[in-house]
Amino acid sequence: MAGGFLIHEDAPRKADAIVVLGGDEFGVRTVKGGELAKAGYAPYALVSGPPTLLGHESDETIEYAVRQGLPRALFRATVLPPEADSTRTEAVYLGKYLKQNGVHSILLVTSNFHTRRALALWRKENPWVAVTVVGAQDRFFTPDSWWKTRPGKRTFLNEWLKTMATWAGR
Repeated sequence: MAGGFLIHEDAPRKADAIVVLGGDEFGVRTVKGGELAKAGYAPYALVSGPPTLLGHESDETIEYAVRQGLPRALFRATVLPPEADSTRTEAVYLGKYLKQNGVHSILLVTSNFHTRRALALWRKENPWVAVTVVGAQDRFFTPDSWWKTRPGKRTFLNEWLKTMATWAGR
């Protein structure tokens, strides 16, 4: 039950844009966002990500999604500034971008374990935007067997610590 609590997923619905949160080291969030755009839920997927050693996470994950067969035209990249180092600061930064671009409704795509916390932060920081959250299956986390692998345990504990910090107002 504790693993399942971390997950909150809505059924996808039409939106002005799809927002793919950064932290997508295996490209599953970006692929999910691209699949939703290809299915017609929104005209594009805005892929977020921090700078990396050789470029930007968003560019790398978009390239991965394209190599998986998704059209490049479905994606827009945005690079987070170095100070946007949390889901909260990412929500603030991207919220400004969305407001400037007239986006009023989004499908928020993130890893399944991150959906509940991400949705809460997005609604708090951007109450003017209608948010529907859609989870991408994480290769290390399943709510009914996370304790069976070391990466699953690490993901579970890390997300619960971040969830408690969010509840505490951090």
